[in-house]
Amino acid sequence: MKTLVIVTHPSIETSVINKRWIEELKKYPEKYTVHELSKVYPDGNIDVEKEQKLVESHGNLVFQFPIYWFNCPPLLKKWFDDVLAYGWAYGSNGGDKLKNRRVALSVSAGIQKEDYNENRRYRHTLEQILVPFEMTFLYCNADYHSFFAFYGAESEPGTSKVEKSAQDYFNFVDNL
Repeated sequence: MKTLVIVTHPSIETSVINKRWIEELKKYPEKYTVHELSKVYPDGNIDVEKEQKLVESHGNLVFQFPIYWFNCPPLLKKWFDDVLAYGWAYGSNGGDKLKNRRVALSVSAGIQKEDYNENRRYRHTLEQILVPFEMTFLYCNADYHSFFAFYGAESEPGTSKVEKSAQDYFNFVDNL
C-alpha cells in the first residue's frame, strides 16, 4: 500500500525545506500520496469521514510539518483532535484503525540542532518536544517510528543542504 504523507504548513509557498520535500515525494506517485491539509482545508473545516477513509486506504503514515511554537501548526492539531476519534483511532469499541500502522514525523526546525539541548537556550531536545506526538500514536497502538528533522531552516536554507535533506528525507520515508 502507498504511504500517506500528511503535510501541514501555514505558508508552503514561501517554504524552502517542506516545499522541496514535497517535490521529492511527488516524483513517486505510485509510492506516496502527498496530502496538503492547508490546501484541502483553507477554512479549517476538516471532513473527518473523508480523512479517515484516506488514512484507511493507505499503509504507512507520515506527518510533515514545521515546528511551530515548539509544536505543530494549529490545523494539524485540529486534524488530530477531529480525525483520531474514539471508536476509530482508539477505544474499546473497535478503535483500531491505527493499530500496528507505521507512523512517523518529518519536521523542519528553524533552530539549530545544538540549541535543542538541556543546557542551551531552549532547555529541551527535539525528541522531548515531540513526545506528545509519540504518546498519541502509542495510545492509538500505532507503530511509531520516530522522526526525521531538518535543523536550522531559519539560518541555513542553502541549496546543497536542502538537496541533501530532500534525499535523506526520501530515504527515511522509503524505509519506514
